[in-house]
Amino acid sequence: MNVKMRLVKQSLSLERTEDVFKGNTSGVLSLSGTDGYPYGVPVSYFYKDKKVYIHGAKQGYKHECIERSNKACFTVIDADDIVAEEFTTYYRSAVAFGKIRIIEGSDELRSVMEELSDCLTPNDEEKTKETISGSFDRLRVLCLEIEEMTGKEAIELIKEEK
Repeated sequence: MNVKMRLVKQSLSLERTEDVFKGNTSGVLSLSGTDGYPYGVPVSYFYKDKKVYIHGAKQGYKHECIERSNKACFTVIDADDIVAEEFTTYYRSAVAFGKIRIIEGSDELRSVMEELSDCLTPNDEEKTKETISGSFDRLRVLCLEIEEMTGKEAIELIKEEK
């Protein structure tokens, strides 16, 4: 893949890029759609060990796209603050590229769903178990195994951190 960033001085370190993924719960999954059109869909997720986990229904256009090609891009926007007087935004974002695999097998699926539930509804173990049990047969979890990731932020945010 090896995506080259034009404004290298604004790039985030790998550690800071991972922090963007760890610190958020929604992003945009981009896939190859039909007829050559890209398909980007907002999703909830959690990040762990260079993997992005996404849950959803077992059917739909997203799955049709993945069946055609498992290559994907995932984008998270961490900051997007409009600064009108400077006619700009102070932004921070991260992008990951990789291949998606469908998590199958009840043990791995249950484990990932517990982690996802803990991330999205922390401190409610009973509700987590109830929700997972009630939807286990209807749900599918996707795992984007990241091959490359980059992050970038506005130069103004870099200056603020120093």
